[in-house]
Amino acid sequence: MSRRTIAIAAALSVLAVGSPLITANANPLATQYFNQGVEKYEAGNYQGAIDDFNKAIEINPQDADAYNNRGGAKIELGDYQGAIDDWSKAIEINPKDAVAYLSRGVARELVYDLEGACRDWRKAADFGLKEPAEWVKNQC
Repeated sequence: MSRRTIAIAAALSVLAVGSPLITANANPLATQYFNQGVEKYEAGNYQGAIDDFNKAIEINPQDADAYNNRGGAKIELGDYQGAIDDWSKAIEINPKDAVAYLSRGVARELVYDLEGACRDWRKAADFGLKEPAEWVKNQC
């Protein structure tokens, strides 16, 4: 993975964690765990963040943002396959989630699945993200 790709992926993972899109009808306890997970992620406590996102997901298994953020924490810990699984679930819940496609593409590149990464980046580019369109041009 190029240094540029890593830098952009790191920035996007923080962006995704910093912008929770929990619906107004969400369970307050799930929201609390989600927000605690965001705080722990931002503090660099990735395992603690995963634990809180796990609890939020137990309460609300259809929260794509919790899967997205847990994927970001897993990639920080080097659990690339776990991150891929989380972003796949986020995409299953919200098939138009451009950041999930972009992030899953980065994780796939890290496990040497460039073909899968390129597919995800193309999809993210189809949803309007410019960075993955450049990556496709340069690497696919």
